[in-house]
Amino acid sequence: MRRKLRTLHGISLVNPNGDHPDLLEIIIMRLIICVAVASTALKLSALPVNAAGPLSLTQAVTIAVEKQDPTVTGPRERAAALSEKAVADSQLSDPTFSLGLLNLPLDTLRFTQEPVTQAKIGVQQQFPPGKTRSITRRRRTAEAGVEDARALLQETQIKLDTRTSWLELYYWLGARRKVAESQQAVRELVSVAKSVFATGRRNSQDVLRAELELSLLDDRLIDVRRREEQARADLARFIGRAVASRSLTSAFPALPVPPPESALRRMLVQHPAVLIEDTRIEVREHDIDLAREQYKPRFSVGLDYGARGGRPDFLSAKVGMSLPIFTGKRQDRNLSAAHRQRSAAVLGRDARLLEVDKALARTYAEWRRLEERVKLYGGVVIKRAADTTRASMTAYRSGVSDFAELIRARLAQLDNELMLLRLRVNRAQANAKLLFLAGK
Repeated sequence: MRRKLRTLHGISLVNPNGDHPDLLEIIIMRLIICVAVASTALKLSALPVNAAGPLSLTQAVTIAVEKQDPTVTGPRERAAALSEKAVADSQLSDPTFSLGLLNLPLDTLRFTQEPVTQAKIGVQQQFPPGKTRSITRRRRTAEAGVEDARALLQETQIKLDTRTSWLELYYWLGARRKVAESQQAVRELVSVAKSVFATGRRNSQDVLRAELELSLLDDRLIDVRRREEQARADLARFIGRAVASRSLTSAFPALPVPPPESALRRMLVQHPAVLIEDTRIEVREHDIDLAREQYKPRFSVGLDYGARGGRPDFLSAKVGMSLPIFTGKRQDRNLSAAHRQRSAAVLGRDARLLEVDKALARTYAEWRRLEERVKLYGGVVIKRAADTTRASMTAYRSGVSDFAELIRARLAQLDNELMLLRLRVNRAQANAKLLFLAGK
């Protein structure tokens, strides 16, 4: 019997006589295998992003933090710029160079005619009052600290927004699955209604009602898809569209348990939003120090050299000093303004503390009550809703109850399942807000 042709990818690998492959055929086989492996690798590399596996909440937060968001890098760049200005602004002003020709006679314009004629060259250096330079440097450094604190606040906010967006997308993906399951259940109810109608025990109203509810579920599913796409767009803002298009992990994420409320309240003074106000107060304190330095005199030092052409040259040295005598409408007013600006900064910090304290009290109360509702729905409500649906189905088949009651029971079960998922997501989002208030 003639041997079967040995093929790979549709190419024959035997010689015409049916013998075993020779060396040339083996080489061809290996080349084909290499091409096939390379083609497979290219296909794998072209797979959609979902091939990277489901996206977890931890992965999303890590990607968002490492993405170098402009709301974070912007304040950091401003902080770096202020650090540079701290060095530049604390230096002495540039010395002043002067060059002149003094007492030149206009009748002959001869440089050597009069003994007082001279060519003069000079240099002068001014010194700001007191410790102005060092205080200015500390003030610029404090301004850079404000931007660093703002960058930290933005990074913490990005973590919160990423967690909230991921959880919101998780909810709508779960809602889509549950609505699809309800669609299948209502389709089965349509079949039941048709079979009961075929026996003559019911009229066609039950079938029409079931088909109406099925159409309403179709509309509900469209709205769920719309919310899902919006939530995915919100998440893409922080991690990019390619990563946000991946599927999410099916397991519900476990966030760290927040500290007790009393411990969180003590941690509020270290929150980035409060640190911004603290550094602003520091800036205003340096403004007060600068205003006080203005009561001290400014100094200047100069040195001049005069050449007289054949006569002895002149060398002059001088020291200048400002006289801050009339301080009532300048130094006093500037100092008073600096004190008021510091008071305003302190009041701003107090107001910010009140805001974060209010947010903590509201969020912690929401987190506790949502936990109670999750336990209630997960332990009691869902079970009773399922029991009610089964009982309604039995009663309808037996002719005891009408079809409207059966539909209401099935849709109520869907609503309760969605409510449980909503409560779990809301509780996790409240947990994320508490972590944000803790600065995590």
